[in-house]
Formats: sequence, C-alpha cells, structure tokens
Amino acid sequence: MLNPIDPLVIRSVAELQRWSDTARAQGRRIALVPTMGALHEGHLSLVRVGYRHADRVIVSIFVNPTQFGPAEDFARYPRDLSRDVELLRKVGADVVFAPAVEEIYPHGDATWVDVERLTSGLCGASRPGHFRGVTTVVARLLNAARPHLAVFGEKDYQQLAVIRRMARDLATGIEIVGAPIVREPDGLAMSSRNVFLSPRARQQATALHAALHEARALVRAGVRDSAALCHEARSRIEKEPLAEIDYVALVDAETLEPVREVTAPAVLALAVRFEGTRLIDNTLFDAETL
Repeated sequence: MLNPIDPLVIRSVAELQRWSDTARAQGRRIALVPTMGALHEGHLSLVRVGYRHADRVIVSIFVNPTQFGPAEDFARYPRDLSRDVELLRKVGADVVFAPAVEEIYPHGDATWVDVERLTSGLCGASRPGHFRGVTTVVARLLNAARPHLAVFGEKDYQQLAVIRRMARDLATGIEIVGAPIVREPDGLAMSSRNVFLSPRARQQATALHAALHEARALVRAGVRDSAALCHEARSRIEKEPLAEIDYVALVDAETLEPVREVTAPAVLALAVRFEGTRLIDNTLFDAETL
C-alpha cells in the first residue's frame, strides 16, 4: 500500500525503535529494505516487494564504511539523500532511516558479526573483511528497525545467502526475502556503481548478462559440467578488451561451495572489473531450469 505523503526521515536508532514499537503495537507488519543510497529502479523494486509482505516499509540509507577495503570506492560512492527520499516518496516508503556513522558504530564499540564458510569464496576471496562489515551492519540495522522481514536483491547473491545464514543462526525470527534482479533494457544488472562506467565500459559490461544467458542456453541443451559452463562464460567475457575477470564460478545455492555439475539449485556467479569498476551478476539454476 503506497503512502501518499513524504516518508519520515529518522536519524537515530532510538527514534527508529520507538517508531517500530508503535507500529507493532498497532498490529502492523514491518519490512526493512537496507540500502547504501544512490537508489535506482532495482532498489525501488525491493520496496514494492516489501509491501507485498508487510504493511509498513523502512528503507535504510547508510554507506557502510566497514564493508569497503582500503583501495575500494567508499569516498567516491555516490550520495544524494534528497534525491533518494524523493524516489522513495514516489513508491510510498513510510520511513527513511539515514543515520550518521557514529549512530551505527558508537565510540568504543567492539562487537562484530562474522559468518564463516559462506564468506570465504566468491567475493569474499578478493575482498577480505567485506562480509564481516556487511553482516555486522545488517545485524545492527535489524536491531534498530525491529522488522518482521528484510528484503535483499538477488544480484548480490552471496550477500543474500550469508544474511539468511546469519538470521537463521542467531534465531532472529526475521524472514529474509530475496527479490529478483532488475536489469537495464540491454540486460546489464542495475547497480549504483554503473554510474562509474565510461560509455565504452558500459557497452562492454553487457557481456556479463550475455555470458549468463548463453550458459542458461547450454544448460537447457543438456550441458551440466561446471568446467564447460564456466569456460564458455569466461570466453564470452574475455572477448571484451576492458574486462578483468575476478571469478566465474558455479556453486551450490545454499552452501556456496563449488559444484562439479549443475544440480538444482545452483548459481553461476560472476565478478568482473571494467576500468576499475567491479560488477557482479549471477543466474540461478533451479528445478524449473532443469
């Protein structure tokens, strides 16, 4: 249900907890959509998914410093809160939670949340400490928002799997909902980092979706061997001069362990840099695919 008025902007954890407690006392079901801002249609689709499962939606906008490595793009990550709030007004978000860093990480804090095994491969292999930052901030946002459910995009598939494991292991009672990847007309997965792509890199970046599309066609034709599928995906991406592949991997959809052949459910995941901008994408092979 859309909210016809501007979303309430909340800056403090205490105020957000009071708002959520009041909504819960009124029998409302609450969804949280965690974001780092620089919103696009992919984020807005998460809000719409939230409303399919809940009566009220909180969107957090927080560029989390602990999930960026020393050489990554924290300082230049796009920030425009007024633009983001206007976009969220159009889709009816009830609350925008936009805290300062000190609100999420108070002076002297000494607690981290670390999910093992699921974070060791894929993006975790090349971004040490990244997922510790992700799980820690998500745990803190869940405690602040006190939602019944939280919505995450399937484009960041490893992140979704890690957060589901964290929520389950910590017995949060919070449902973690995955939302489908939203793509540009040419197939490129929507990402806040797409704005960093030069026109040439932007055009070449469509190779990620092309590689995944071709892999799905091979699976439909009966190919099941992981090495063959990964080789074909790599070959398609390597045709682009600017592409620098981080990984191409076929993994179990729950454990994220590499698999030798496609069995449902499995995920073919990619990470590729174009002129320093790192993009990720994936496709899920489920019972319907096979």
